[in-house]
Parts: sequence; C-alpha cells; structure tokens
Amino acid sequence: MDLNPRRVALLVAANTALAPFAIDAYLPAMGIIAESIGASIHRTELSISVFLFGFALGQLCFGPLSDRMGRKPVLLGGLVVFMLASLAITTVDSLPTLLAWRFLQALGGGACVVNSAAIVRDCFSGREAAKVMSTMAMIMMLAPLVAPAVGSLLLHIAGWWLIFVFLAVYAGFLLWLLGTRLPETRDMSLPAASPRQVIRNYASVLKHREGMGYICAVASSFAGLFAFVTASPFLYLDYFGLSPGTYPLVFGVNVLVIALSNRVNIHLIRKRTPQQNLRLGLSIQLIAALSLVLVTALNMASLFIVVPLIMLFTGMIGLITPNAISSLLDHFGHISATATALLGGIQFSCGALAGVMVGLFEVEHLWPMVLTMLGAALLGNIGVRMLTQAPAKNG
Repeated sequence: MDLNPRRVALLVAANTALAPFAIDAYLPAMGIIAESIGASIHRTELSISVFLFGFALGQLCFGPLSDRMGRKPVLLGGLVVFMLASLAITTVDSLPTLLAWRFLQALGGGACVVNSAAIVRDCFSGREAAKVMSTMAMIMMLAPLVAPAVGSLLLHIAGWWLIFVFLAVYAGFLLWLLGTRLPETRDMSLPAASPRQVIRNYASVLKHREGMGYICAVASSFAGLFAFVTASPFLYLDYFGLSPGTYPLVFGVNVLVIALSNRVNIHLIRKRTPQQNLRLGLSIQLIAALSLVLVTALNMASLFIVVPLIMLFTGMIGLITPNAISSLLDHFGHISATATALLGGIQFSCGALAGVMVGLFEVEHLWPMVLTMLGAALLGNIGVRMLTQAPAKNG
C-alpha cells in the first residue's frame, strides 16, 4: 500500500492521543467537578476507574470486530460515540450520570485506540513499522504531559465543562481528518477469525505461563501508576494544597521521567537482555513503593519527599512496559493483535481496579494510594519471578 509513513504515524498518533487527553485533561478540575455534582473528591475520582473499565472492554470487543468489518467503520463509529458522550458530560449534575457517560465515552475511545496499532500493522512491516511506532510513541509521550496543562487553562477560561467540549471538538476534528485522509487499511479479501477462533486465541495467551508473567508485569506497573493518577487530584490539590495551575507541572514531571527511562532502556538494551531490564525496573519500583509506605508511616510525607519517590516509581514504566511487551510478542508473533488486545484489556482493568481501591474508601490520607502502589509492585515482582524463566546473561 503506497502510504506516506510519516502521515500515517501522525494520523494514528493523533487518534491514539485521544485516550490520555480523556484521562488526564480533567484532573486539575476534579475538585470543582466534585463540588458541582455534590460528591466528594474521592467518589468523583472513581470516574477515572469507570473510564478505564470501559476502555478495556472497548479494546477487547472492538479489536476483533475491526478485523471483520474493517478499520474505518469501527474507528469512525467509536469517534462518534466518544464525541456525543463528551458533550453529554457537560450537562451532568450527579455522580451516577457522570459515571454512566464516562463509561460510554470510554467504549468509544477503546474502539478508536485499538485500531491504531492494527492500522500500522496493515500498512507496514519490519523497520518501517518500527519507525512509525516510534513516531507514535513520541507523540503519545507528549499527550499526558500537555493534557493537564490544557485542562487547567480551559478551567481558568470558562469552567470544567469546557474541557469536555474540547474533547468533543477534538473527536469531531479526528472524525473529519481520518474520514477524509485515511483509506481503509485492512485487506478485506483476507478472511477474518471467527468469534470462536478469537476466543481460542485469547485462551491460548491466558494459558501461556511465561506470557502471563509478562502481562502481569505490565498490568501491575500500570495499576501502580493509576493508583497515583486517581489519587493525584486529592494528593496535590487537597492534601498538599497546590493550585489547579501548579498541578500540571508537578504531574507532568512523571511523564518526563518515563520518557527519560525509555531512553535509558534503549541504551541498556545494547548490553543487557529485555528480561534483565524488566526485572531491574520492577525491583526499583518495589523499592520506591516501600519507601513511600515508610515515609507515610513515619509521618515524613512532605511534597519534597513524596514527589521524587512517585517520579521514581512511575518512571520505571519506561523500563518495564517495552521490555515486557517485546518479550510477550516473541511468543505470540502469529497472533500479535490478539495478544496486544488482551494485554490492553487486562492492563486497563487492573488500572481501574487500583483506582477503585484508592477512591472507594474516602480516606483523607496517603495510605490508600501508597498501599495500593506497594501491592501492585509486589504482584509485578512475584508474577515475573514465578512465571518467567530467569534471564540468560547477555554475552
């Protein structure tokens, strides 16, 4: 297919950036949204978990559907659902309606994002595919960094509702852009897997001991990250008393550290195996989580101690995720789309579960966040060490 790799990368990355914007742009407004719908900030933070559950379900359901119907109908349908749900959120006046519309918005988002990697796989292979993926990854790194700052600015201009109008406009722009500039990339002459075959493929990944070890590593580190993301509005706005304008700066440093550890990973991979780097990242994450629990227990949890420890914890995702995914796909190259969709489903479900653990009990303290982060780090370390082989030394 004669397609410009850079153009496809930009189109697909713009589509993939929809999810981090939907998750992170409204974080600075969480306290104000809570007030306007008459709920506590902890209960309102559950809208993040509801979004992640919907997003996980959207990927699992619409990934196989796009293999049958083609990429564009599923992608454009997902964008319409996302856009309409975003507009509906601007009118909510209670927590249940906020949660319901966020779930629907996430289903649409999941249908969009699951198609991004599939489009790249349809159009490119080998080096060219890696090049497109790396351009996507770079844009994807910027999205969570920019999203809270955009949200904070929109909140300052008019109010929290403008953040969701912005998301609707963004989805509408993508609808026009992808509808007019992106051709159908799936070769419709190729047979699609039957629903029974899709279930069999999912089952083959779930039964694979080593594969599940790598999925456990990604899902646990993601759960730890979202324990922090869900708690961050309470942590920074209420507990440490930062302003909605300062919030994006303190939040954004985590994204920079993830990007930096990604670069460190590329450097280390020349002399070490992906499995060695994966275990290193998991070990450092566990040390950071234990340190957070310790400073909380000793009543030493100041902003200047907590922020660097959280940066260390979240930063390790740059070492854990790429190495775990490449190790997983080494075993499932023949059904990489299925393995990736299942990984996405489990990963986002675990992130949602961690958010529920943090927000549900409405504890006005750091304990729910730090204990959930520690539990996630322990699970990741135990899962990898029990289910995967010890890495061979790289000669």
